[in-house]
Amino acid sequence: MIDLNPNTFFIKIVVLLTLVLCILSVDVKAQNESLWYKKPASKWTDALPIGNGKMGAMIYGGVNTDQIQFNEETLWTGKPRNYNKKGASAHLPQIRKLLSEGKQKEAEELAQTQFMGLQSEPGNREAWVKEIKSGKGIEGNPALPNYDDKNWKRLKVPSYEGWEAVGLANLDGAVWFRTTFNVPSDWKGKDLILDLNRIRDQDFTYINGKLVGNTDNLEPRKYTIPAALIKVGKNVIAIQVLNYYDKGGIAGYKDTSRKIGIYLQGGSIEQGISLVKEWQYKIQNQEPPAVAQYQASYQPFGDLKLNFKHGNGEITNYKRSLDLKTAIAKTNYTVNGVDFEREYFASAPDNAIVVHLKSSKTGSINLSAALSSPHLKTEIVKIDAQSISMKVQVKDGALKGESYLSVTSKKGSIKITDNKINIEKADEVTFYLTAATNFVNASDVSGNPKLKNLVYQLGIAGKGYEPIKQAHIKEYQSYYNAFSVNFGQSEQEHLPTDERLEKFAQSNDAAFAALYMQYGRYLLISSSRPGTQPANLQGIWNDLLSPPWGSKYTTNINLEMNYWPAELLNLSAMHEPLFKKIEGLSIKGTETAKDYYNAKGWVLHHNTDIWNGTAPINASNHGIWVTGAAWLSTHLWEHYQFTGDKEFLKTKAYPLMKKSAEFFIDFLVRDNKTGWLISTPSNSPENGGLVAGPTMDHQIIRTLFKDCIEASKALGIDEEFRKSLKEKLETIAPNQIGKHGQLQEWLEDKDDTTNKHRHVSHLWGVYPGNDITWDKDNKMMNAAKQSLLYRGDDATGWSLAWKINFWARFKDGDHAMKLIKMLIKPANNGAGSYVNLFDAHPPFQIDGNFGGAAGIAEMIVQSHQGYLDILPALPNNIPQGQIHGLCARGGFEVDITWTKGRLTSLIVKSKSGEDCRIKYNDKSIEFKTKAGESYSLNGDLKLQ
Repeated sequence: MIDLNPNTFFIKIVVLLTLVLCILSVDVKAQNESLWYKKPASKWTDALPIGNGKMGAMIYGGVNTDQIQFNEETLWTGKPRNYNKKGASAHLPQIRKLLSEGKQKEAEELAQTQFMGLQSEPGNREAWVKEIKSGKGIEGNPALPNYDDKNWKRLKVPSYEGWEAVGLANLDGAVWFRTTFNVPSDWKGKDLILDLNRIRDQDFTYINGKLVGNTDNLEPRKYTIPAALIKVGKNVIAIQVLNYYDKGGIAGYKDTSRKIGIYLQGGSIEQGISLVKEWQYKIQNQEPPAVAQYQASYQPFGDLKLNFKHGNGEITNYKRSLDLKTAIAKTNYTVNGVDFEREYFASAPDNAIVVHLKSSKTGSINLSAALSSPHLKTEIVKIDAQSISMKVQVKDGALKGESYLSVTSKKGSIKITDNKINIEKADEVTFYLTAATNFVNASDVSGNPKLKNLVYQLGIAGKGYEPIKQAHIKEYQSYYNAFSVNFGQSEQEHLPTDERLEKFAQSNDAAFAALYMQYGRYLLISSSRPGTQPANLQGIWNDLLSPPWGSKYTTNINLEMNYWPAELLNLSAMHEPLFKKIEGLSIKGTETAKDYYNAKGWVLHHNTDIWNGTAPINASNHGIWVTGAAWLSTHLWEHYQFTGDKEFLKTKAYPLMKKSAEFFIDFLVRDNKTGWLISTPSNSPENGGLVAGPTMDHQIIRTLFKDCIEASKALGIDEEFRKSLKEKLETIAPNQIGKHGQLQEWLEDKDDTTNKHRHVSHLWGVYPGNDITWDKDNKMMNAAKQSLLYRGDDATGWSLAWKINFWARFKDGDHAMKLIKMLIKPANNGAGSYVNLFDAHPPFQIDGNFGGAAGIAEMIVQSHQGYLDILPALPNNIPQGQIHGLCARGGFEVDITWTKGRLTSLIVKSKSGEDCRIKYNDKSIEFKTKAGESYSLNGDLKLQ
């Protein structure tokens, strides 16, 4: 019976409309918090990342072959060793003297020979090259023109980014290349030029069996070929390439429009013969001697490949996705009317990567599963009827790893043949992949990876897929759900992520910026859980034996940037691995402080690794940078400011901060010209070489001293130490405004206004520091802004993230939004974002993701000046929004809503009971709070 009562009918309509709106809002929110695509990944930076802090994996989502490339956090090159050069401090006075006299080149030369850290022990290269030249590892002499190479494989030449990028993945060693070229009759009797440009690392180049060139560096190869060696018609080039480390091969020109080839002497390649084509190649040896390294590199572990038997049916309804709300990736498609679904996640509670397969038709899952690794020393064995294992040994290092792959199925059969798991006619299948190494800590490699895997697998056994999945979701959401963001709806929300990325810069898609924030949080949760190693240069994801910059911890930017969102975006627990790392670094850094500066306390230079190296590395023009420990110490103080955790301050933070400050009490010296205390020798990362008195150093040291003073006050201790810091503070070189109206990067006024360097280190005091603020010094803030204007907007990915935060602190939201659109655009061999939204330096480094996420939040709330500054840099592109769980200094958590660019409501939760000061436009309010209480305000900052 239909109720026609008008009041009842109206109520039902309202309820129905409310339900519809709720459903729509849920759909929008769900899409806002997922990445999805209509095709599988074709390369690593298309794949979707999952991680539990200990293990990370990249999901390709192929239909017939699915690749899951996985890592374990403690698989690195190297071993525990001494990184410090004893007696280096004896050369410190002379280096300082040379710098004070303006003799930078001489200072750098002395520092390079006497002040850098110790490298690892190299292998015997001379003996290896002798063996290779004798023909060991290859039949016959491939240099000869009539050599039989018909069974050799083929490879694109040049390999501009190394032969790893065109098929020889993770290869170091000796490789022969051969090809032919045809000489026209009018070239007879004329000398020719063979222009190969770069070859990594050494080459022996032959024409028709005769050696015409040998070079053992990255200098351009341009060899003269005598006319007597050339014949009209077919000629043979054979090149033996010896690659010792990192990228290998015939690299050609960085400008890929320039050809390698052969041409008449006095002519050009445009009138010559191009050698850009496929060459035949043969690997002679894959085990070159160890190359001396300053620090270690993070390593990939291996791959799990799933090969499916789908028949020849048409593939439809394909979709791969990553749900940020659950940290579950999916691949869905239909074949011959059967729907297939795969779910992938990295479980922290169960220490495993889990892959679950199901389909809409019983008995339709047929596949084989195999493990493999790029490491030469790899062994795969059967464990039992449902499990296989893979052992790997890092080349020239102390670490070894082992992974276990077990499988369960609903119906169907499981057989293991040739160390592959074969499954037929199953309804559902679940794989559990675990991995471990013998790493215990930076000084101990006595761990038992086999035992660890057994413990993990026993913990999984008998639980079943659904309980494991639900435990994963619950644990993950305990972090993720503490924060939410909504910047409104967008016309682009229905698009796949790659298409949305292409349109973002030219569209009004604020919701995509919100997604980017949550993706940054997802990546931090996935790469830095309590109890794990901290997120490295690529988080926890890497597929190369020689990754960019070693995929280690660059401490003059990367490591700190990785944790910019931790406190702000309500992921304070994710900060814990960094704090544990700081403790380890302080131990090694104490030795370095003594050996290099004869100083108390601890010091950290511009890079570190899993072994906690703290000595200077690489080159003296950028590797001697002394404020890594001080910068990391500010993270300890920030954690206290955001949480009010006095026990943490007392037992962990302050002792480490104090030791860092003690180093600078000993290290700072008085400048003869100005009378100021300055930092020398050091560097303004990574710009301008070795110098005395870089501005960034002084900002960081000044901030460290102030933080230590405040911390000692809060704890009621160390009054005398506090006084000594105050005295030093008064004479540390101040920020200075130069002749161009800019904030000086160095002690001297020598900034070049045309310099577009990616680092803008001297603006550290603006962000992430608070040495320069609008309230303290309006004039200095404008000078800092002038410096940024001179430096320009164009930058690498992580540098764009820095600039977003700078413009937010300058309170120019529209300029910040311009840079957000530059950061979140297709990389296309330049800065921006890859298809999976990984930050492109290029190549990938994750600090751009973290810095960008923090920068968006910085436009909404700032708290570095002692109060909550609400919507200080709101761009016109985000006229409405709602954020829940944004954190601020003073121990506050904020829920904020705005419409048409105006604040509409504000809820402030007090964690520690501090007095709360709030500013919004020209309005302000101050009130007392109680820990655990929440306070509601309207758009006029009136308490409700």
